[in-house]
Amino acid sequence: MANSWENTAGGGAHASIAELILRFRLWLSAGLLIFATVAASGMQYLEFDGNYRAFFSPENPELIAFDAFQRTYTRNDNVFFILHDAEATGFSRQLAEASEQLTEMSWQLPFATRVDSISNFQHSYAQDDDLLIVEDLLQNVTAMSDAEIQRRGAIALAEPLLVENMISLDGRSVAVSVTMPFPEKSPTEIPTAVAAARAAADEIRAAFPGLRVALSGTTMFNNAFNEAGQMDSETLIPLSYIVMIVLSMILLRSFSGGIATLIVIALATVTALGLAGYAGIKLAPITIAAPTIILTLAVADSVHLIASIKRELMRGEPKRIAIRNSLRSNGLAIFLTSVTTAIGFLSMNFSDSPPFRALGTITAMGVMAAWVYAIVLVPTVLMLMPLRVSKTEKTGLVERLLGSYAGFVIGRRRSILLVGGVVSAGFLGLATLNENNDRFPEYFDYRMPFRSDLEFGIRVLKSADIFEVSFSSGRSNGISEPEYLRELDAFTQWLREQPDVRHVYSYSDLIQRLNMNLHGDDPSWRVLPGASDLAAQYLLLYELSLPYGLDLNDRISVDRSATRVSIALRDVTAKDARALSAAVIKWIDDNPSSLVVPARPTGPSVMFSFISKRNVDAMVSGTVLAVLLVAVAIMVGLRSFTFGLLSLIPNILPVVIAFGIWALFVGKIGMAASVIGATSLGIVVDDTIHFVAKYLQARRERAMSPEEAIRHAFTTVGPAIIATTIIVAAGFLVLATSVFAVNSQLGQLTAITISVALVFDFTVLPALLLAVAREPGRVPLSQPVAP
Repeated sequence: MANSWENTAGGGAHASIAELILRFRLWLSAGLLIFATVAASGMQYLEFDGNYRAFFSPENPELIAFDAFQRTYTRNDNVFFILHDAEATGFSRQLAEASEQLTEMSWQLPFATRVDSISNFQHSYAQDDDLLIVEDLLQNVTAMSDAEIQRRGAIALAEPLLVENMISLDGRSVAVSVTMPFPEKSPTEIPTAVAAARAAADEIRAAFPGLRVALSGTTMFNNAFNEAGQMDSETLIPLSYIVMIVLSMILLRSFSGGIATLIVIALATVTALGLAGYAGIKLAPITIAAPTIILTLAVADSVHLIASIKRELMRGEPKRIAIRNSLRSNGLAIFLTSVTTAIGFLSMNFSDSPPFRALGTITAMGVMAAWVYAIVLVPTVLMLMPLRVSKTEKTGLVERLLGSYAGFVIGRRRSILLVGGVVSAGFLGLATLNENNDRFPEYFDYRMPFRSDLEFGIRVLKSADIFEVSFSSGRSNGISEPEYLRELDAFTQWLREQPDVRHVYSYSDLIQRLNMNLHGDDPSWRVLPGASDLAAQYLLLYELSLPYGLDLNDRISVDRSATRVSIALRDVTAKDARALSAAVIKWIDDNPSSLVVPARPTGPSVMFSFISKRNVDAMVSGTVLAVLLVAVAIMVGLRSFTFGLLSLIPNILPVVIAFGIWALFVGKIGMAASVIGATSLGIVVDDTIHFVAKYLQARRERAMSPEEAIRHAFTTVGPAIIATTIIVAAGFLVLATSVFAVNSQLGQLTAITISVALVFDFTVLPALLLAVAREPGRVPLSQPVAP
């Protein structure tokens, strides 16, 4: 491959690739434009999947457990309204009226099959000692006296199933939960339901201006993914194009170069997205970052070519010769950098999360497309457009500064290696302080209303994290057995003692209340029934009294073998959630019973608490493979085992240092961190390849000494390396402005890594090259050339 880029003496079949590209540039360009058009047409098949389930592969054990849970009970997709009266001293008439009105309105929301609130809570009590009455806790509130409203509010605050679940401890916040089991036949289902829910919230705000109304729940969570993707696509992509083009024109000081770069990044982006459409790859909030990443990385190829062309023109070379020489001297390096970058992103297919796999595949396709477009279309555009530079060869300010800086590095090579080693070791220690510790609400920025509403809801009433446990007896009608009820109650009480648990919704509370009701509401009888037939009769009597839509199918399995325990957590991190999940499993295992089947917590909160850790574990193999493949690619391309291995050092360490810096200022890493190692390596190795290629070119072609070759590399490719680093870092900083935390962290960590890598490439790398140089003299010209 290396020699094929050379300008060989023969013509015809022996012409170099560079010469062939120039000779057939119009035909090649026409072919590529046709290919790009066909590829781009695949964008019509792209679909956006905003469902949170898209983050989990079919093999994910937490998803499998959740699917099994939902087959036992009804689906729990819901919209959760929170009504808060900040001016009240407790439960107020305004809250009672608003709750009743919103409850009635919510039945009319699209896809609504169930509405739960304190208003329609099925309050049971005794009449004439043995007659069970079941009725809505709050109905026809406008006709109630203030005293009656307060009495019923007190009932709600004394009910274990309601307090800190549907009404806050201080009585100033209440909730209305609307269950929406979507048929999943149209992508408009969730947006339609959310729009209707927001309209209902607006009606309540207008009718009760003193109340704050917030919306959360899994339906709003799903919709937040949709809105995050839409917001990012509307802001990040246009902003990225503006930043890339402006920086390219400023740093290259060339209008025609900027136009050529724009063409390359635009075609690379639509090609990758179109091919993704043909492949059936679905977009998600994470994959929305792909266009931004592609156009950011695609700029680098064009910058190196154009900078080299301008340098040749300054030396007085004709444009055609300048372009040919640029292709010849940069062709291999650009190819290697594209391959190594693609390897890094393709390694994301080891991720446990499908959107990361899609992001890696789409970006890899875009990077390779950008390479093809750059080596063909940049020469074509520049041959057609004017490209004016001074014909007098001169050294610019940046080149002079880099030449002086090269002398500094050469004279202090040992000190640089020592300091670099100490700094790397220090930041490695800091990097270990990072905790893999997502916090669910922080997935979204405060620019999204969902984040503000969610945080508000957590503060005043409702947890964002709900664990579900199917507490099973393993036999039909087993939930009425005294032994089962005792175990369920013991489990419930243990859960309530856990510091991270805010509320527990358990069938044991209901059956104890029914036992009390059927003993004349005597509080001393608020205990478990002593016989299975009594428990079964109480349950049957209660169910027969329930209105349509408020049955217990969402709490009890059809065969009466299991009940659902819902555990609302406090404001916890993923680490806390994983610890509680392990504690629940341990409690069930440590309390064996013939009537209790071992179970594990499930639900979206459980799934997301494990996804980051699973991604990190899965990406270990992917990262190791990426490192090995990148090393092999460099060794083959540069025809040197030593330099290939050496090139990894200044590229692995910046990733470590970036995590060390992150530990100092943030300390928590999430899903994005799992792929940073592999993807950053593929990106930052680009500058190393260009620097080492120029160094070897000087040593092999020009027979320069190691010191002269270092100066040559700094002054020839150094300016382009600085320019591409600025551009690529700026592109990832644009990604850092994403409203979706995973994309934002990916952008921030990558920008930090790229910036640190520039420092290492300009300090540690030349010091390493000098350290392994076999002799200070010149290398024979017969040694193989690697441009």
